[in-house]
Amino acid sequence: MPSNDARNLLQTAVPSAAVGAVTVAVSGAVAGGKGALGAGIGVLLAILFMGIGLFVLQWTAKTLPQLFQAMGMMLYVAQLLLLLIFVALFKDTSLFNPKTFAIGLVIATVVWMAAQARAHMKAKIFYVDPDAVKSEKPEKTGPSS
Repeated sequence: MPSNDARNLLQTAVPSAAVGAVTVAVSGAVAGGKGALGAGIGVLLAILFMGIGLFVLQWTAKTLPQLFQAMGMMLYVAQLLLLLIFVALFKDTSLFNPKTFAIGLVIATVVWMAAQARAHMKAKIFYVDPDAVKSEKPEKTGPSS
């Protein structure tokens, strides 16, 4: 993973994990151990989904830029479907508190998106890849002698 991508991941995952830890602590204080477990699972699931999505979109942008927008939409739909499947599988569980799960998931996702927007606005991203320009041979523009 190039340094810019790693920096972007770090700038989004750390705030999400920090706010997630606070959410787990508050959920544990309000709803007990099952509340903390539910919030923890929600936060981890959000960070996992968003991290994989970020990695896939960065890979797509570099290798198949013409598919970037379509891949973003497909990834968004896939994340929602996977989350729906997870919620459907555990809707009647007594393993964790589903309300704190939902709260942890939403809070971590919102913080991730805000941190990602901030990281993208602060990033110094080249419009032209200087490494690709150096590797191409210059074209002759004048008359050949």
